[in-house]
Amino acid sequence: MTKENTHYENECAVVVGATGSFGHAIVARLLDAGLKVVAVARSKDSLATLCASQPRIVPCVADISVDDSIEAIRSSVSDTVRMVVHGPGVAVAGGILTAPTSAVVDAVNIKVGGMLRLVRALDERLVRSSRLVAIGGHYGLEPSAYAAAPGIANAAIVNLMRQLSLALGQRGITAHVIAPGPADTERLRRVAADRAKLRGVTVETILDEMLSESSIKAFATPEQVAWAVRMLLDPEADAMTGSTLMLDAGRRKGLP
Repeated sequence: MTKENTHYENECAVVVGATGSFGHAIVARLLDAGLKVVAVARSKDSLATLCASQPRIVPCVADISVDDSIEAIRSSVSDTVRMVVHGPGVAVAGGILTAPTSAVVDAVNIKVGGMLRLVRALDERLVRSSRLVAIGGHYGLEPSAYAAAPGIANAAIVNLMRQLSLALGQRGITAHVIAPGPADTERLRRVAADRAKLRGVTVETILDEMLSESSIKAFATPEQVAWAVRMLLDPEADAMTGSTLMLDAGRRKGLP
């Protein structure tokens, strides 16, 4: 057993969205750090596949968009919770003039309502230096013409995490947002394919346009997001509470 594993004995991380591209990378990184992981997702089969790869993953089938998830998550956790990661995906659904209102409402419910449900499920197991981490996105701070629902939901999650940092700070619990830009995943390629079909252009054209928005002409990767999550376990990250860590490859133009 490594020194780091000893440090996190009887402590766990809870990861919502564990079976997605980001979730897989985050779970792997937290396991390497020595934490047991309670993996939360809606699909029992996907969780079974994930758990088959590592005995230190505890599966929790729950839909974070409904209040029933509170008890489902609470009953799956028996250890001190060192880190909470909320990273479910939401539908892109188009720009502000075309996105269905239901898609916008659903996105806010999943992102903001989901994080509140997580905190309420796990509150009694949070301790000093526990981390609450929301995976947002740079569209919350740099609106886009084609991703209204994620943009609005991710802007709201920034406000929520600041409020949680203030409300829980006296207990030594910190709250953080990680905001990646478009990430090189299968989901991104599906979105690009949908946009290409609507415009009558190739998928490569859409991907090139998205790359051009980055000052270094790059997409984020799940591994980079997982690195940032792991970094927040360090005690030095106390000073970052309430802040947003941008992993947008130089896409944001505005200040601050």
